Amino acid sequence: MPANLLIIQTAFIGDVVLTTPLIRAARERLAAVRLAVLVRPDAAELLRHNPCIDEIIPYDKHGKARGFSSLLALARRLRQQSFDAALIPHRSFRSALIAWLARIPYRVGFETSAGRWLLTERVPYRRVHEVERNLDLLRPWEVDEVSCSPELFPAEDDQAFADEFLAAHGAERSAVLIGISPGSIWPTKRWLPERFAEVARRAEREWNARVLLFGGPEDAPLCRQIAEQTGGVPLIAAGRATLLQSAALVSRCDVLISNDSAMAHIAAAMGTRVIALFGPTVPAFGFAPYGVDHRIIERSLPCRPCSRHGGKRCPIGTHECMRGIEVEEVLQAAQRAVTSDK
Repeated sequence: MPANLLIIQTAFIGDVVLTTPLIRAARERLAAVRLAVLVRPDAAELLRHNPCIDEIIPYDKHGKARGFSSLLALARRLRQQSFDAALIPHRSFRSALIAWLARIPYRVGFETSAGRWLLTERVPYRRVHEVERNLDLLRPWEVDEVSCSPELFPAEDDQAFADEFLAAHGAERSAVLIGISPGSIWPTKRWLPERFAEVARRAEREWNARVLLFGGPEDAPLCRQIAEQTGGVPLIAAGRATLLQSAALVSRCDVLISNDSAMAHIAAAMGTRVIALFGPTVPAFGFAPYGVDHRIIERSLPCRPCSRHGGKRCPIGTHECMRGIEVEEVLQAAQRAVTSDK
């Protein structure tokens, strides 16, 4: 069993959330004395306070650390830490190369990795949920079947922020709190803003709900547009809350309505029901919200899926995969989620 273990996951924020079960399982089942995780800086905060992690190593591969000289410097730094093994859920060539350059003797990744020839152990890439797929990286050690769920650990100050944010807007005692996450870095994965606005408007009018709009700073203009279209008073957390503050806030929500994006995984990790709207991508890829209480809304079309991640524009110019999702269907799913425990 490796005593000093590195997990390399430099993909998107949602991918990091879906790696947290592997982090826990590696710590507990492999009995690692020390465990470090290499992630992008924008995702590093998500792992703060995780009791299974000894060190978070930020790697700004698209920013300050871009370029081969920075990659070599990172490899030298990792080499000095004498890791016994690396688990590499990210299938990029760069991720495998980092572990190889760091001279980590045992390097476990997927057989579909672009750098698979740099790995010492290659695991089949099964067509299952990403959580279960990542846990397959423990197979070389023949551990018993593992069952772990995504988890995040907002601190007391993150929880206090959520309390203060809701109180400042008079929403701390709302009978129903609906979260909406309308953004995505891929434009084709976004549902129409006016339909998000209609859902928010009707939830406020028909259920006396308060609506909370989530996203990063880049999503703030979109959230303001949706808020203006509602004619109501949605609360905008986009650009005002950190990732863990957003996690604390979404844990207060009865349900989150979200595109196929990171916020759906954050909500699921916090135990909030998710209604996920899938367009160019499909749940079969393994990236649906993890758990049993979530709802997927999608259209069955011969052109789906058109991409693994989404794209800037619809290849056939219709965007029917998202345009075909109706407001009424989303509202009905939200109502079932809100009333199921009441």
